[in-house]
Amino acid sequence: MYTLSYAIPVNPEGAEPKLTREQVWRGLEMKAENALPFVPGMTQCDVLETKDNTITREVTFRGQQSKEFITLFAPVKVQFERLDGTGWIDNVISESDAGLILSFTFGINFPGVAADSAEEKEKGDGMRGAYVAAVGATLDRVREMVAAGDL
Repeated sequence: MYTLSYAIPVNPEGAEPKLTREQVWRGLEMKAENALPFVPGMTQCDVLETKDNTITREVTFRGQQSKEFITLFAPVKVQFERLDGTGWIDNVISESDAGLILSFTFGINFPGVAADSAEEKEKGDGMRGAYVAAVGATLDRVREMVAAGDL
């Protein structure tokens, strides 16, 4: 399984408006419900079921369709798990010496690709940019909604 962890500051120098933990959390909830405004490259996001703190949805990201089971651990973490067993993503809001950070960790299996192989690393590294961009795009979208008074 290819894994990657990455963290970005929620309120980097010059970013306005400054976001609170509550605003970032609400943005992550909204992303779980409908990721289209938050994730570049996602073209479909249909909620199939909502129950308690979980959501089951079907998404198409970069042409690949999958079903996901999402668990919200308010107000800290959202976990996305692909139901076909090929991977998972955690988005976590935490404090650091530099202020709030939003991190993600993901693990992904590539069917037909040997674990810990050069091919797995190449495929995973090829996806890295899209996942890093999705975290930044999420914060950008939350910031836009706060600035517009929608959040």
